[in-house]
Amino acid sequence: MTVLRRLLAAAALAVLPFACATAQDDTITIMAFGDSLVHGYGLPAGAPFPAQLERALRDKGYQVEVINAGSSGDTSRSGRSRLSWVLQDRVDAAIVVLGANDALRGIDPAVTRKNLDAVLRTLDERGVATLLAGMKAPRNMGKRYVQAFDSLYPELAKKHDVVFYPFFLKGVAMQPDLNQSDGIHPNAKGVAVIVDNILPKVEQLIDRVRSNAAS
Repeated sequence: MTVLRRLLAAAALAVLPFACATAQDDTITIMAFGDSLVHGYGLPAGAPFPAQLERALRDKGYQVEVINAGSSGDTSRSGRSRLSWVLQDRVDAAIVVLGANDALRGIDPAVTRKNLDAVLRTLDERGVATLLAGMKAPRNMGKRYVQAFDSLYPELAKKHDVVFYPFFLKGVAMQPDLNQSDGIHPNAKGVAVIVDNILPKVEQLIDRVRSNAAS
């Protein structure tokens, strides 16, 4: 190898780590934060919401990593209590999917509102662009409960100026072929429908991340 070739090779090796670091820095890290609907209750590897969302975004050319920060059984309160722990690693954006278990347990919507308000405030203070996914109370909970629960999501989204997706289970809830045998948790096909429906809002979230980085 000539001296010139040796110098060029050394220069290339010196630049390579920087190039790799730059590529990694360009990756947008999205944390899917929520309950069993995020965690993937009853689903095989590769089928939960975060994994399917990551594949869908990459298929569209986005350089992203979607972290599964779901915990089956989480209420808004338990989600709130573990948020600081899951935020120990840097994330650029978060998708919040909490509240379904609150409604199933008949928890006072005022309590759910208070907890989600705290979650959104913490994410804002950490500079994390956020998408709030709404939930709907079971219709048998009574008109007053349903109105109080359903309305807290758009009101909190407006208050905190986050990207808002009105109903996480849109097109999937109450559809037997898209849910597991319990009739509550989506199967892999159901998750695919969720991803397809929410994708434009996630792209809007990514735009916010880029805008924040440019400002």
